[in-house]
Amino acid sequence: MKLVTYLKEGHEQLGVLINNLVYDMDVLHPDLPGSMNMFLNYWEDMFPFAQAGELMLREGTRTSNKGVPLSELELLAPVPFPNSCRDGYAFRQHVAAARRNRKVEMIPAFDQYPIFYFTNHHSIQGPGNIFCMPDHFEKLDFELEAAIVICKHGRNIRAEEADDYIGGMMIMNDMSARRLQMEEMVLNLGPAKGKDFSTVLGPWLVTLDELENVEIPAKENHTGKSWNLRMQCHVNGKQVSDGNLGDMDWTFAEIIERASYGVDLYPGDVIGSGTVGTGCFLELNGTGKLNNPDYEEQWLQPGDVVEMEIDGLGKLNNTIVAEETDWSILKLKK
Repeated sequence: MKLVTYLKEGHEQLGVLINNLVYDMDVLHPDLPGSMNMFLNYWEDMFPFAQAGELMLREGTRTSNKGVPLSELELLAPVPFPNSCRDGYAFRQHVAAARRNRKVEMIPAFDQYPIFYFTNHHSIQGPGNIFCMPDHFEKLDFELEAAIVICKHGRNIRAEEADDYIGGMMIMNDMSARRLQMEEMVLNLGPAKGKDFSTVLGPWLVTLDELENVEIPAKENHTGKSWNLRMQCHVNGKQVSDGNLGDMDWTFAEIIERASYGVDLYPGDVIGSGTVGTGCFLELNGTGKLNNPDYEEQWLQPGDVVEMEIDGLGKLNNTIVAEETDWSILKLKK
């Protein structure tokens, strides 16, 4: 099932996508809630009704003329108001390449436990414009990731059971202002201002039953589901990234296990995978300069169009827009 959140009469509206038409949830069943947060909070009760209603629409045993073409809707993030947003660090290839490019050894701790950081859940957005301040354009970067959303309350969740807490998966672009990020993390705290201005989710949430045919075993000595899904990013129509979700070393289940240790997870909590190998300009520029000292760095600029695609999860499109101001916090440095 592909769950879409869109703007309807100034408010969020949850719908299901079937053959490029979006149907509000009450078309599937009159008792289904109209918002993603409410649907997630009653997931175990409501999801079976939604599945049954969607199947009847697909098979034609239930007909409706209330479907709206996807192209006519203003999409929001599938989970527009998450309770929290954690981002992991699950792809060894990305971490190893980034460290190699800085001419430092791979850190052994990566293979010992999964880590994550909290980002600003109030800056979650969906497809469309990403508004950036002047300081953000000091090495503005995308990060190609996938994300899951928690669909039931849990605490001290074991990795062996953690996949049952995943409501679905979506594309995530963890936008990064690298100069701000690098300067503040010299103080060993963050990332903060380098990350908190925008995190993009979309275009829809895909429930895990739709991805069963691409499930693959987790890597050796790891626990949880993994998926063979190609991940790509194009900037202004030019492909810059190419990876696979199956390359995750730490699984979402293992990240959930660590995140829930001594902590309650709630429906609507979002967790990102971390960046796939080749999934950001920081890594690509470093590799380019390592191979060729004359390599010209590339960073996102006003007007750039970023298109991310993950097999089975859709395409997420955003345009970089400069705020009309010259205000700079970098100039406030003592």
